[in-house]
Amino acid sequence: MKEKEKIEKIIEVKNVTKVFDDVTVIDDLNLSIRKGQFLTLLGPSGCGKTTLLRMIAGFMTPTSGRIYIGGHDVTDMPPYKRPVNTVFQKYALFPHLNVFKNVAFGLKLKRVDDGAALDKSGKPALGKDGKEIRKTRKFTKAEIEEKVNNALKMVGLEDYGHRDVNSLSGGQQQRVAIARALVCEPQVLLLDEPLGALDLKMRKEMQVELMKMHRELGITFVYVTHDQEEALTMSDAVVVMSDGEIQQIGAPKKIYDEPANAFVADFIGESNILSGIMVKDKLVKFLGTGFECEDKGFDKNEPVDLVVRPEDIKIYPEGSEKGQLEGTVLSAVFKGTWYEMEIESNGYEFTVQSTSEAKPGQKVRLGIKPDGIHIMKKRRTVNEFRGEISGENTVDFCGGTFEFDNKDNLEKGTPVKVTVPFDAVELLDDEDDGTVGANVTQTLYKGTYYQVQVYTDTDEDFYTDTADEWDMDDRVGVKVDSSKITVEPVTEESDEEKSDEENAAEENENEENA
Repeated sequence: MKEKEKIEKIIEVKNVTKVFDDVTVIDDLNLSIRKGQFLTLLGPSGCGKTTLLRMIAGFMTPTSGRIYIGGHDVTDMPPYKRPVNTVFQKYALFPHLNVFKNVAFGLKLKRVDDGAALDKSGKPALGKDGKEIRKTRKFTKAEIEEKVNNALKMVGLEDYGHRDVNSLSGGQQQRVAIARALVCEPQVLLLDEPLGALDLKMRKEMQVELMKMHRELGITFVYVTHDQEEALTMSDAVVVMSDGEIQQIGAPKKIYDEPANAFVADFIGESNILSGIMVKDKLVKFLGTGFECEDKGFDKNEPVDLVVRPEDIKIYPEGSEKGQLEGTVLSAVFKGTWYEMEIESNGYEFTVQSTSEAKPGQKVRLGIKPDGIHIMKKRRTVNEFRGEISGENTVDFCGGTFEFDNKDNLEKGTPVKVTVPFDAVELLDDEDDGTVGANVTQTLYKGTYYQVQVYTDTDEDFYTDTADEWDMDDRVGVKVDSSKITVEPVTEESDEEKSDEENAAEENENEENA
């Protein structure tokens, strides 16, 4: 069984990190991709998905870690020697060549095996390593013509070989780029936002064409996109990325129905994300009400995030015995076959999708069945940092010096773990008013407040819960309430043990999900 699993893995990324100018873009990432799989790397701009694809292609080299294709270490191998081809959003066609010559370009440079070289006696010649010396040759004109015509037929352009590429539409040019990538018969086709430059109608058509090509060819497709619908529609498996890390791997339906955390739930489709308390197995409390659910295995009274999709909320008339919550309709928009409504309940604004209409101002009851609630572990419940005691009542972390109550009389220079609750962090419009500067990288609305993530100038993340709405990339100052900081000494040994455990757990989880 283990031998079979090894054969099925066409790509393995092991503990790969990529750093640009002291900024970590990919952070100790592990990923296995099966032979014949259509896998999509999905995430917002800057999450590291294109960097990961370019390292697989060979256009970039990891700062650390190894990449294997077909069981061979290709980490330091140039792109042209790898059994992969890449299709880019910008088609990179040669404007001075017609369609046929664009597709044939790679074939004219490629050499193929031509059997064993023979010595003077007619026997296979051996090299210094004792292995047979192989001859290579270029493709013949007839072979090139056959392969190019087959590739053009595959993308529906069999009659376009003589055409000038500049006379083609955007969709047709993209088909030429795909044909050029497929003509050399790669084991893996890498596609970096290939449909991003097309209009909506053409993009939908090309999605269908790519899925058809994948079925017919049977080779591995690795596809990069920031479009959630595109990823869910086309893929066998989706890898959701954020901040250079994998947040979840799984089949599209599983990721939609069972997101691993609030980021995935928010990024994949419409969602209502709330904070709650897991009272016990299959019972969660939020908005002051207990709800039956199907999740278990959480600690008693553990703080959790939960997601309820808009289509899983049922609307009942005011006074009905059905439903668990009372609400007021704030808005209702007809979407063709259903209505999208904003309904306020206990201070939370639910997004609801229903075939039944309710008018703004109308009182209703809301019902959520157990299978409509999905419980998620919180990505983080407090901010934790590594720091160092810098004075009698000061600690340095995240590039700043913060005051705290040094009741344990920790000595200057002591390495420590610093714990900062979300409610101890304040974001300020003027970064000079804060202890450190940062950029807003994520804003997650949780109904009654926003959970905001910021990335400091020293490459650290702060989370805070706030009533204020911040936009992506806003520049802010970070201020911390010193009375809420907790500091405790740490040892290097405990850090290393934890790191090893986290790496092993991540690798095992990715293996299972992929």
